[in-house]
Amino acid sequence: MSIKKNIPNIITCGNLFCGCIAIVAAFKGNLVWSSYLVGIAAVLDFLDGFLARLLKVHSEIGKQLDSLADMVTFGLVPGIVMYLLLTKATATCSFSEMDNSICCLVNGIQCYMPFIAFLITIFSAIRLAKFNTDSRQADLFIGLPTPANAILICSLPLITFFQPQIGSINTLLIIDNIWVLLSITIVMSFLMVAKIPLFALKFKSFDWSSNKKRYSFLIISLLSLLLFHFFAIPFIIFLYIILSLIIK
Repeated sequence: MSIKKNIPNIITCGNLFCGCIAIVAAFKGNLVWSSYLVGIAAVLDFLDGFLARLLKVHSEIGKQLDSLADMVTFGLVPGIVMYLLLTKATATCSFSEMDNSICCLVNGIQCYMPFIAFLITIFSAIRLAKFNTDSRQADLFIGLPTPANAILICSLPLITFFQPQIGSINTLLIIDNIWVLLSITIVMSFLMVAKIPLFALKFKSFDWSSNKKRYSFLIISLLSLLLFHFFAIPFIIFLYIILSLIIK
């Protein structure tokens, strides 16, 4: 009985382990493997909740352990990934065409810009704390879940590595742009704590009428991944938000 009770917790610890290894991979310069590990952790994060419901072994310890693991894997890791992306972007950013006084000012603060990335980590902590203390979030989410945010952030290295050019779109020029990265950081941090009701991928039944948002989302997401691969991930995250708002 004790083994059955702890199966979800063991899977949660696997999520945490992936997060720890992802941090090591990131600081060794391997953001691709760091991103893969976040993807694996997201699957484990889904499985621990699914098995807890299936085995009917909910516990307060499991709930807290899940949040602590999520804080590392989906809070700290994306912050580090964005920090390293911003570090690279600021190193290659040129301000030579600016007025000399403006250029000096910008260059003076340039080295501190990457630290803005840790807004992601801070707002992830706030998001998780709100989730644990809000009884309304049993069947839905209020604000973007941390795994969804982490998946979007960690898709950026995968896009630049595997899909540097998509048709006439140079993804490197877009994603390696410091202002694009800063905008993503600020927008995603806001979305995690925004009072936006978002549906959860929890199926209580499998009929269309009560799950049309979930089925629509999964079908479109699968087709997008097949067609556009990693480039589809940011679209899928924003599709998730849009479907939550327009389909009741």
